[in-house]
Amino acid sequence: MTAGARHEATGVDATPVGPVSEGGALDSGAPAPPEDRPRVGTAVEEGIAAVAMALICIITFANVVVRYFTNVSFAFTEEFSVFLLVVMTLAGASAAFARNRHIRMEYFVGKLAGGPRRGIEVLVTLCAIALFGGLAFYGFYLFLDDWQYGTTSPGIGVPQWLYTVWLPLFSALIALRILGRLVRLLQGYAR
Repeated sequence: MTAGARHEATGVDATPVGPVSEGGALDSGAPAPPEDRPRVGTAVEEGIAAVAMALICIITFANVVVRYFTNVSFAFTEEFSVFLLVVMTLAGASAAFARNRHIRMEYFVGKLAGGPRRGIEVLVTLCAIALFGGLAFYGFYLFLDDWQYGTTSPGIGVPQWLYTVWLPLFSALIALRILGRLVRLLQGYAR
C-alpha cells in the first residue's frame, strides 16, 4: 500500500518521517526528506565516534589478553574506556539528531493527522534544544569547577577537566544540530 493509498484509506497522512520501507524498516534506497539532510555533514561526528569505538575495542582486547596470559589487569584503562564511551555516545547522538535518526517513541504521534503531528514534532524539537542547551550551560560550570579547583580523576589522577570539557562542547554541538533540524523542519512546513 502506498502512502497516498494509506492517506485515502485512513484520512491520515501516513508518510514516514524518514526513509522507511513499507514494513517499517530503514530503507537505504529511499532518499531522505529535506529536513533530514543537514547542510553541514556529519562526517566529523561519525569519525570521532568511530575512533572512540576503535580505541575502546583496542583497550578492551589488550586488557583481556593481558589478563589471560599474566593474570594482571590494566585497571587504569577503565577510566579511559568510560571517557571514550561518553565521547562516542555524544558524537553519535549529534550525528543522529542531525539526520533525524535519534531514538524516539512515535507510535501515538504517528497516528495523528499532519497538523497536530507537525506541532508535536516542533514542540519535542524545542524541548530537545532546551535540554541540550541546559546540559551545555551546566556542563560548562562543571568544567570551570574542575579547572578552578584542580580536581583530579579518581583512577589515575589526571586533571578531571580533561574529561568534563567534552560534555559542554558536545552538548552545544547537539543543540546546534537540533536547531538546524528545527529550521529545516519549519522551512519544510512553510512550503
